Amino acid sequence: MKTVTGLMAAMLALGVSATTVKADAVPDAPKFDAQGKVTMVGVGDILEYKALPSYNEPDFVKALEKDGKLPALKDRLPKEPMVYKTGNMKDGIGVYGDVMRHVIGGRPDGWNYSAGQSQGWGGIDIGLSECLTRTGPLFQVKAEELQPLPNLAKSWDWSKDGMELTMHLIEGAKWSDGVPFSADDVMFYWEKNVLDTNVHPLNGANPGTFGEGTTLEKVDANTIKWSFKTAFPTQVLYAMAYGTFCPGPAHILAPQHPANSKNTYDEYKNAFPPTYSNMPTMGAWVEVDYKPDNIIVLRRNPYYWKVDEKGNQLPYLNEMQYRLSTWADRDVQTIAGSGDFSNLEQPENFVESLKKSADPAAPARLEFGQRTIGYALEFNYSANGWGDTDANSVAVHNLNRDLNFRKAVTSMLDRQRLGESLVKGPFTAIYPGGLFPGTSFYDKASTVYYPFNVDAAKADLAATGLKDTDGDGIVNFPKDVNGGKNVEITVLGNADYQSDKSLVDGVVAMGEKVGLRVIPKLLSGKDHDAARDAGKYDWEVLRQSSEMVTAVQQTDHLAPIGPNTTDFHKAGADGKVDLMDFEQKLVDIVNKFIGAKDSKDRVALMKEFQKISTENVYKAGLTVYPGALMINKRFANVAPGAPIFMYNWAEDNIIRERVFVPKDKQSKNELFPDTLPGKPGSAPGEGLVK
Repeated sequence: MKTVTGLMAAMLALGVSATTVKADAVPDAPKFDAQGKVTMVGVGDILEYKALPSYNEPDFVKALEKDGKLPALKDRLPKEPMVYKTGNMKDGIGVYGDVMRHVIGGRPDGWNYSAGQSQGWGGIDIGLSECLTRTGPLFQVKAEELQPLPNLAKSWDWSKDGMELTMHLIEGAKWSDGVPFSADDVMFYWEKNVLDTNVHPLNGANPGTFGEGTTLEKVDANTIKWSFKTAFPTQVLYAMAYGTFCPGPAHILAPQHPANSKNTYDEYKNAFPPTYSNMPTMGAWVEVDYKPDNIIVLRRNPYYWKVDEKGNQLPYLNEMQYRLSTWADRDVQTIAGSGDFSNLEQPENFVESLKKSADPAAPARLEFGQRTIGYALEFNYSANGWGDTDANSVAVHNLNRDLNFRKAVTSMLDRQRLGESLVKGPFTAIYPGGLFPGTSFYDKASTVYYPFNVDAAKADLAATGLKDTDGDGIVNFPKDVNGGKNVEITVLGNADYQSDKSLVDGVVAMGEKVGLRVIPKLLSGKDHDAARDAGKYDWEVLRQSSEMVTAVQQTDHLAPIGPNTTDFHKAGADGKVDLMDFEQKLVDIVNKFIGAKDSKDRVALMKEFQKISTENVYKAGLTVYPGALMINKRFANVAPGAPIFMYNWAEDNIIRERVFVPKDKQSKNELFPDTLPGKPGSAPGEGLVK
């Protein structure tokens, strides 16, 4: 096998120019007026922790309390509940009652989120889980105060040298079954799930997520202390939010862990299947019913630890329903009024949804956010044995490591056509790669853009040493690389989404125009995720995650700062990542960014990251577009301009526990009215308190 260096030598021997494509300014995004306006506030304008003179709850809960089926409210609330400020509620103090009906395309694996079980997505896990910090509402927080909101950790203090962070947990809060929440729950999650290499929490939490060498210890029942290897790594506060540090109920999970039982790790992970109802949560609701391929129902948590300024225990909504259908059906049902909430993110539905929501009689309103949904073509950079190791894959992975080849790839992409293949109109914008346009750290001047140019792409392929030697229209490897065969590249895509499939089709067609045979590998669900995790692909068309939106979340995903922090370039069997020279620069920048305290330094570092990553085509951007929040008009306290995805998904951004329906607009759609969650492990729909 010829290495990248060998390929470059062959190219130079042919006398081919090493640089052909020219960079250009990034085209401005089309103007788009259907975006909501956000009112910026301070953290103290949203919430505080304090005791109130008195507290209130729904009438049916009062009746259960009077009948002795529930402790008094004052005994269920913590010493100082979290109090939401009225001024930050668009419609003020709410009233109790009603349900929010969701439609989702996912299916639950079970309720052991800590060990990697999906609960079906679509906001289920956000409604059940609470984390040390919270990021969803940050879209409305002023830049000068921007940091994660307190949550289970009500406050924190840095040591003078910045090497330690002491967190003060909410005191006296309880799980939904009445068992006290404490530092023991946090430590169990850390020691037996994050640190245990045999356990894989759902959103990929691992020791590197919180900084290599980081330790955590219990100080007392309500206090924990982090110790770091670098000073003031404020970035980790974002990693302590959804979904990387949301501890589960240790009193339920610990007895099933292999450290405390004869269970295997698979048995631990699967000990709480979807039919295990009433799993204790710290969230506003608790799962009480599950019918396969039909519905999941959540009821209000009588021990929830958040209130409004009048002392009303939250949530206002008694029930959450999740109809198990498809993601596309979510949009359809919300528009029709048979569903209440949708993150409109499938661009093929944009135009029709806008038309229908414009009707005054439409049940749902629609509001677009910023362009925070984007796709890129990711290259598998492994030359160290991770992923496929057949001769063709090894040869392609080495090509991926050649800048001229990546320039050829980015130049072959007609991004305007790719965007239009998803939706016509002013929705999509050209995305070169790097951070998303319009987001906080994006800098247009630092963004290097190689425009669509078929001739330039062909010239760069020649500069890489590739030419069509057998006359079939497909370029060949040099004779001493992969036997001089045609260059054939597998591109992985998610078959569950039409957007992904359309973009894969576009990449395949555009590759053919310049002499690359690109073979689609469209997989669904777990098969797609498994192929990605194992590196079983050469390229991947992938919707980009929060690191490209905010830079302050999943920052470790921006570059391989650890052996497994990036999904497209992982360590080999020796535990080391075979970094390219420019990639090492990106690693250094990301590490500096994580430890930077000064906002000006952070801005400068991200400008440098943007320039180096786009100049080197670290990922070939495809297209970027906005999403829209669709919600039934009867719901109040929905923050204007809430994006469907920024620091988190809209289900978190709108703070659902304080969303309500005015009495004169309430429906009668609750499936389990006047009931509360029952004993953990009850059969679905049974054992409810009523």
